[in-house]
Amino acid sequence: MQQTASSKTSPLATHRSKVRLAWIGQAFLGILTLLVLYLVGRNLVQKPTLFIQIVASGLQLGFVYAMIALGYTMVYGIVKLINFAHGDVFMAGAFTSYYAVSQFSLHEWPLAVFPGMSPTLAVLIGSLTVILLAMLVCVLLAVTIERVAYKPLRDAPRIAALITAIGVSFFLEFFGALYFVYSPRFIPYERPFDVVTWYIHNGIHKVTPGVQPPGHSITFSNIFIIIVIASLLVQLLLQFLVRRTKIGIAMRATSFDKPAARLMGINVDQVISFTFAIGAAFAGLGGVLYAIAYPSINTQLGILPGLKAFVAAVMGGIGSLPGALVGALIMGQAEALTMGYISTPMRDAVAFTILIIILLVRPTGIFGEPEKEKA
Repeated sequence: MQQTASSKTSPLATHRSKVRLAWIGQAFLGILTLLVLYLVGRNLVQKPTLFIQIVASGLQLGFVYAMIALGYTMVYGIVKLINFAHGDVFMAGAFTSYYAVSQFSLHEWPLAVFPGMSPTLAVLIGSLTVILLAMLVCVLLAVTIERVAYKPLRDAPRIAALITAIGVSFFLEFFGALYFVYSPRFIPYERPFDVVTWYIHNGIHKVTPGVQPPGHSITFSNIFIIIVIASLLVQLLLQFLVRRTKIGIAMRATSFDKPAARLMGINVDQVISFTFAIGAAFAGLGGVLYAIAYPSINTQLGILPGLKAFVAAVMGGIGSLPGALVGALIMGQAEALTMGYISTPMRDAVAFTILIIILLVRPTGIFGEPEKEKA
């Protein structure tokens, strides 16, 4: 009888314990939010120009993370797999563009074929060619990984696929570090186009090379504009793809119930491969833009950006496309503000601490919905 009574009361005690933990997390989050708002407000009042400059750099970083996070959230939404090799696909995109520019001068092909072409148009077409090549290589790599490493484990326990994803990630990193593949060294990245910088001070003015902009001015470059526009276009394209196309409907059906989707005539394997491909294409785009913005690459390039993009996807609610964008922007701002006002080595600790706090308060993420139990 005592065992029966204790077993009946244990779920209630567990629920009360969870409630207490939730209140602790919410209280801590409230205190931390007030502290952050105080620090941000104080710095905004004291040095508004510096604050806006830091926010702009955080936006640039956050939009890059968003392009990587989309791959995580799409793959998890379809097959419930955390594809840790996704960050290394991002790295492969950066290296592909590096060799296309430095070894083959692919960005200069329009002028070689059409010498009378406008230089601006030639640079635009050449840069787009480099980006498309990197995206194509990443698509082929991701589809190969999915067919070889993940497809055989589709009906296996999730832990098997997770361990395989980690193994694929390490393989890509250390295989790429071989001298006859990429290189174990840090390599300066050669940009396919020149960086143009403007400053805002009594209007928008172009920065003259070798001349410092006036004090208290806000600077931004064409790289910042390209990253923001590319990331927003990717978001809009994915929303249209998922909501308005047949393959998008098939992706949502596969995510909801794979056996039922098969019964309705949907080729689930093809849908999963397409999901890996589209996520890898955007990771390749992100890899090229990241290398252009921060021009130094190595085979470990995808580790931290990949982890932070995964954290952004979880923070926003993994499986949610808007959540991936919002989570990535939060990560970018957290990292930039930490580097600007606390210390550079603390940026990773602060970013992951934010994840822990949000998951304490809302385990499903900002846009995530709690899973409903099936009858």
